[in-house]
Amino acid sequence: MDIDYKKEIDRLKKDLDVTVVAHYYQRDEVFEAADIVGDSLELARRCQADGKEWVVFCGVGFMGQSVKILDPQKRVLMPKIACCAMARMMDGSYFEESVQYMVERGIKREDILPITYINSDASVKAKVGEMGGLVCTSSNAFKIIEKGLESGKKILFVPDRCLGQNFAIQMGLKSCVIGVEVDGKECDPKEADIICFNGFCSVHQLFTVDDIEFYREKFQDIKIAVHPECDPSVVAAADFSGSTSQLIKYVNDLDPEQKVAIGTEYNLVNRMRKGNTYVLSSTKPECPTMNETTLEDLYNTLKSIEYEKPINEIFIEPEVRKYANMALERMLALK
Repeated sequence: MDIDYKKEIDRLKKDLDVTVVAHYYQRDEVFEAADIVGDSLELARRCQADGKEWVVFCGVGFMGQSVKILDPQKRVLMPKIACCAMARMMDGSYFEESVQYMVERGIKREDILPITYINSDASVKAKVGEMGGLVCTSSNAFKIIEKGLESGKKILFVPDRCLGQNFAIQMGLKSCVIGVEVDGKECDPKEADIICFNGFCSVHQLFTVDDIEFYREKFQDIKIAVHPECDPSVVAAADFSGSTSQLIKYVNDLDPEQKVAIGTEYNLVNRMRKGNTYVLSSTKPECPTMNETTLEDLYNTLKSIEYEKPINEIFIEPEVRKYANMALERMLALK
């Protein structure tokens, strides 16, 4: 007997004390089944304000962790505990190696202020929080870095090198990437304001300056809008760079006749303004981990609550949660 997943999901949401949330990058059928949609931090904060006992989070692992960090009383389940490839590039040991890299090159540990992109594991957020650092998002990174620089310390930015480099350029600061040589010379953290870990988003690395030139040649006066997880050369060649929410606003504010090519995840672009909107890539830029979650997975997760045998529940060690929450709360305290 075939199951009508959409109908059953609607029934289960009515019967259970649960809120279903989905990130913008989720596939359409999952996105449409959610009660709350948004980008990562927005979802965590809205879940915190929601009165339901259960949260079923359709996204990647660090997002479910963020809900649990901000509100440890919530029961957070994930249909798939998919791992963001960028977040997976850094763990607590790699963080310590990055700090040691700076120490060995003449920067005292107490003179380092770490900032982690929200796209990071709870263990990394905890390391950052323990050192007095902060979390940032792609929409508030400028403000967070600007505040961090007031300390007079060197900024260690993890795990996304592109985000760190792009905001350094925007702010007129010097940056370097750990382990990357420029003109045959290794990065010298003493000469940089922002020292970046060599992590990246594989999806946003698909967009190139060649793609931008292709669209500019094909359509006169086309606008190019990209996410700051793209390479700095791509951001420099674009008309606009912004977070997921900022990209949505930028595109929605354009004249309907204005052509625009967008450099971010396919599912989001595909749901944007129909007509005169293009994906800035010759290949389909889908996030493989975001696309792991299916309607069947969502249905099975809701059924596990109904059966009182919850699956894929997010748990965080108290000590990790304590310091990770410090890093998040320091960010949230900056209005």
